[in-house]
Amino acid sequence: MHKIKKTFHMAYAHRLLNYKGKCENLHGHNGIVEITLKAAKLNHEKMVMDFTELGKTIKSWLDENMDHKVILCKADPLAKVLRSRGQSCFLTADNPTAETFAKIIFLAAAAMKLPVDEVAFWETPTSMALYRK
Repeated sequence: MHKIKKTFHMAYAHRLLNYKGKCENLHGHNGIVEITLKAAKLNHEKMVMDFTELGKTIKSWLDENMDHKVILCKADPLAKVLRSRGQSCFLTADNPTAETFAKIIFLAAAAMKLPVDEVAFWETPTSMALYRK
């Protein structure tokens, strides 16, 4: 099995509902996304996928959906207020945790027909969530 990994950086703000601690307050992070693709056989160029093409595909999706956005659970009352004021928000079905982000990005890559093996989402330099099927 061949695997490749590419890393992306993004900035975002979020807060967690029904949570007691620092993350119950709106705050920001500089997150890192690591996406790993796999293939049993290499393509005609002898690659799993061209890094440039992977970069364009995932970076475009991240820029459009998550980078420099306020990411909130759709049940968060702050979402309606921010959106009514023109704030760009990305809404999640569940609390916007690192675990949720890793799964969302994995599913987005899979929907783009990428041979995604796993997605790691680093919320801080020491805290990471990993999603794989």
